[in-house]
Amino acid sequence: MKFTKMHGLGNDFIVVAGEKQLPENSSEMARRICNRHFGVGGDGLVFILPSEKGDVRMRIINSDGSEAEQCGNAVRCVARYCYERLQFGTGKLAIETQAGLQYVELPGTGMNTDLIRVDMGKPRLAGKEIPTAVKGETVVEHPVKLGEETFFVTGVSMGNPHGVIFVEDADTFPVEVWGPKLEQHSFFPEKANVEFVTVRTPHELDMRVWERGVGRTMACGTGACAALVASVLTGKAERQATVHLQGGDLEIEWSKQNDHVYMTGPAKAVFEGEWLG
Repeated sequence: MKFTKMHGLGNDFIVVAGEKQLPENSSEMARRICNRHFGVGGDGLVFILPSEKGDVRMRIINSDGSEAEQCGNAVRCVARYCYERLQFGTGKLAIETQAGLQYVELPGTGMNTDLIRVDMGKPRLAGKEIPTAVKGETVVEHPVKLGEETFFVTGVSMGNPHGVIFVEDADTFPVEVWGPKLEQHSFFPEKANVEFVTVRTPHELDMRVWERGVGRTMACGTGACAALVASVLTGKAERQATVHLQGGDLEIEWSKQNDHVYMTGPAKAVFEGEWLG
């Protein structure tokens, strides 16, 4: 099986094109090929498939074999793959995901820029839509107890569930300690991606992330979107900000005009290979 290794700010994926449908053994395949010691290594295995609703369809299998509804960094990788290798000649692309269509554009002209802009759609804020154990209209800094610790969680769905927690210093926060416990907390019936965020200014956020089904990653596109939305909901930030991730920066905007969240950031191919299984 031929593949291309790609990443968006260090959030890395093994991208496969040419399949007509998702392979039946995709979960086991993802666990093996994403293994960083015995496989290629990656946060997820991404298949580019035919679509009846968009230009292509993206299916992403996390490194633990579970499927993600959506992934902002993977969407950008798929977009770049389509432009560079599948010869999509226009500057706009509709990518079907399990969370719906994502519309992607390449700013500037041609392929002279690394930056790809994605319309991530409207955030879902109702507790039952995220989903959370709270069924209200919004879940803003809701207390969640873990032993003797209490975390104040703001819930956001960007097609996949997120719990955003504001901390004093995201860079030194023990993500590996609390991330897995919060991911699997009963507050999130379908588990959740957990973002630990420090607001530097109303236009600058620091974020570290524990991703559902993956663990700690260097970046999370949907998480950066959720972080900005949560920061706006809590009055900590404006609607446009730079989100500083371990792997680099994303520009996030939550439009007042149409309520859509827009994400702009890079995506790069690293190498090509063949998986022998």
